[in-house]
Amino acid sequence: MSSPASPDPRHEPSGMTDENLITAHEKEAAGAPDTHAQYRLLPLVLLFVFSGLIFYAGAYLNRYSGHFSRDIFDERQLPASGQPAVAAIDPVVLGKRQYALACVTCHMPNGMGVPNLYPPLVGTEWVLGSEERLIAIVVHGLKGPITVKGNVYSAAAMPAFGQVPGGGYNWSDERIAAVLTYIRQEWGNEAGAITAQQVAAVRTAHPDRKEWTEPELLALP
Repeated sequence: MSSPASPDPRHEPSGMTDENLITAHEKEAAGAPDTHAQYRLLPLVLLFVFSGLIFYAGAYLNRYSGHFSRDIFDERQLPASGQPAVAAIDPVVLGKRQYALACVTCHMPNGMGVPNLYPPLVGTEWVLGSEERLIAIVVHGLKGPITVKGNVYSAAAMPAFGQVPGGGYNWSDERIAAVLTYIRQEWGNEAGAITAQQVAAVRTAHPDRKEWTEPELLALP
């Protein structure tokens, strides 16, 4: 006696015809892009960009990290002397800057001054001669006529530049020393430098001093 057929669902006839299956597949695939197995460019561009950034960052750290030494990156470390290092300022550079700020108006960029108005600074007895007289003129100022290289100049007065009562510029001793050093070594002038200590000595020796006159200056050594 034969047994009944096994109820295997695979043996059941399909509920859809071939035409229905094809129609369903076409409906599901509608609107899907066909890339034909090709890669999109945007992910590749981003990949190369980020790879380049990572390579640059690694090269930068390798060159400027100092191998991450604690001696380089310790912000609390002081110089060997135990005192903060102070950058030295070239007095001639500082003097040139001060000259351009105030002196150039009267004495001109070439140091030749203005004929019959403002005396020159090139090769004159006042610039290359007595250091004390030159310092006194700039610190306290000058009034009245003055003879420079045989010519008399009396049109304008020299203002006081030092830190003295009535001084209009209030320059420090270092700045005055720098500008005097500059004019004594510029335009072919050959004379020694002026120090801030020399300026301070003249200022201290003549406290509360008003503008100098030529006879008074000539009495100085």
